[in-house]
Amino acid sequence: MSATVTGATDKSDATGENARPPGNEPGLPLTGERTIPGVPEENYWFRRHEIVYRRLVERCQNRDVLEAGCGEGYGADLIADVARSVIGLDYDETAVAHVRARYPRVDMRHGNLAELPLPSGSVDVVVNFQVIEHLWDQGQFVAECARVLRPGGILLMSTPNRITFSPGLDTPVNPFHTRELNADELTELLEAAGFGMESMLGVFHGERLRELDARHGGSLIDAQIERALADAPWPAQLLADIESVTVDDFDLVEGTPARPIDDSLDLVAIAVRP
Repeated sequence: MSATVTGATDKSDATGENARPPGNEPGLPLTGERTIPGVPEENYWFRRHEIVYRRLVERCQNRDVLEAGCGEGYGADLIADVARSVIGLDYDETAVAHVRARYPRVDMRHGNLAELPLPSGSVDVVVNFQVIEHLWDQGQFVAECARVLRPGGILLMSTPNRITFSPGLDTPVNPFHTRELNADELTELLEAAGFGMESMLGVFHGERLRELDARHGGSLIDAQIERALADAPWPAQLLADIESVTVDDFDLVEGTPARPIDDSLDLVAIAVRP
């Protein structure tokens, strides 16, 4: 979720490496469904999404890539640094117009993720970060990913870990989510569509973020949410700490006995189409 407005699924690089200066076009509105560039209070959530792009972008090197559900578009543009071609797809017409105006390297298209408007076997990589939890027919979407991928193509997918994101709840805490998944459920979803699992990674707080957790009552996330829901200015120290977060403050690693995958903040699956 976002600490500015409950919920966050999208991503935008306003201050990090490869940042693009804003043009004259207006930015997307901050609705809570996605993080928005240039909002200091959103920086933690953006960096938590950004690390997955930064660590996996090499998988897109010299390949034809589809980002299904690209939202604000910064990630698709980052991928364009290394890919042979990048198609962006989103159902939100406002987001489509925004990406076309801001990120001309991306072949931006409007369409339904349950019926991907691409020929079968037309791309090498499908990227789907922080989107699957928003979809009603998750199985249909994953099947469509398998259809548009070439043999041996890869699906890169991230999603909030249900166990830590909505702990103990029967329905997602984020009003924009339809169904959240744990690692076993995500694996089952992908394998049911015929994918082979290469790896399941988790996003964790690194050492510096664990220090910030301790500074802010045990949970930096809870401190942000509490402040976002309060009708009051952000404390200067909390805002400064949020603004200081970078991708290097997160770990993206496989689970271990000392740090189980079920304890991760977000799940990151790498799956291969046979």
